[in-house]
Amino acid sequence: MNKRKRVQPYFWIAAFSMLLAACSPIVTQAIESTPNSPDLGDSVAGSDSTEGNVGGSENPFEGIRLQFNPGFWPETDFSKHSIDYAEIFSGGPPPDGIPAIDNPVFEDVATANGWLGDDWPVMFFELNGDVRAYPLAILIQHEIVNDVVGDVPVTLTFCPLCNSTIAFSRTIEDGRVLDFGTTGNLRNSDLVMYDRQTTSWWQQFTGVGIVGELTGTKLEFLPSQIIAWSDFKDNHPEGQVLSRETGFTRSYGSNPYAGYDTIDSNPFFPVTGNDSRLLPKDRVVALRVEGLDVAYPFSLLSELGVINDVVAGQPLVVFWKEGTQTIFGNSGVDTGSSSAFLRAVDGVVLNFLEINDGFQDEETGSVWNIFGEAIEGELKGTTLEQVISAEHFWFAWATFKPETIVWAPGS
Repeated sequence: MNKRKRVQPYFWIAAFSMLLAACSPIVTQAIESTPNSPDLGDSVAGSDSTEGNVGGSENPFEGIRLQFNPGFWPETDFSKHSIDYAEIFSGGPPPDGIPAIDNPVFEDVATANGWLGDDWPVMFFELNGDVRAYPLAILIQHEIVNDVVGDVPVTLTFCPLCNSTIAFSRTIEDGRVLDFGTTGNLRNSDLVMYDRQTTSWWQQFTGVGIVGELTGTKLEFLPSQIIAWSDFKDNHPEGQVLSRETGFTRSYGSNPYAGYDTIDSNPFFPVTGNDSRLLPKDRVVALRVEGLDVAYPFSLLSELGVINDVVAGQPLVVFWKEGTQTIFGNSGVDTGSSSAFLRAVDGVVLNFLEINDGFQDEETGSVWNIFGEAIEGELKGTTLEQVISAEHFWFAWATFKPETIVWAPGS
């Protein structure tokens, strides 16, 4: 990755905006509290309620010192919301100031290899046999890609402030297909998206509508992984790669958040939680099975290579592999990459070990890769069922999932 310690202007705009919001009533909207103020007591810190609206007065902002500008959103129904408006902060840019990619262009592996380093992180996404890589060097500059993969409308998202890369189907329950942009706002330091069809606001971390007509609507999560470019090109040489031909002028490969992932540093914007079980920016592999949330710290995964676990009665395995550089560091720090799978094949629960450049099950001796594919041995050609998981900074997962279990040896 480009080694220049270059910080994009919008990052410092965000910092300046935060300072002003804390110190000056000029940039906030202070509205006098009255007996008719909306009752925000049903808003649960760290979660997105889907039980209806919070509010009910003619002025949904009554009694709240706003840290964002509702004037940008004349068509959004602010009377409908499931969160406390006091939790939303302007990140600095206006709506679409960080522009989503709506017409993605792709290139082949050979072309992309001319600018991607072997250890650069890419978002691996496959649907209906359509295999694609979305370099974080591009996603960090845009945060949202609206795409169609395997004939399915999808949205690929990356919130740099939470280190959260999440894929969604953008077809909602009533059959409408949405496309998303950035509001320029944050909640619990996480990207707040909006859909262009209803101008409702969505929490990227949870995929839930939090403001507007579609409050309470949930997007379907789709499985994805962060892997090294070398793993993608070696295992999927026919795959497609998001091109830098985005229609925008950006310095792809430079780092707009240099040093942001310093492990003991606090998040840039306020969050409602403060879980000290891990350091704020410890990386975790996080997943949810049958209503149970579990976080696997990278600090343990990097030592063990493999974790065999049972969550809510489901045997699963988490793989970790070295060789993936952090998108935030200009020093080439290797944070590795991860993946999670169910570990039962034809009714047999497999137990995995780390071996050189891969993984091996004890039951058949078959060799597996980071994609959950058996590449040698008795089970060659078998693919494990992927568990939807994502890599996050600890503070983000703990804020949105405060009841999470933190895996430890013997737990």
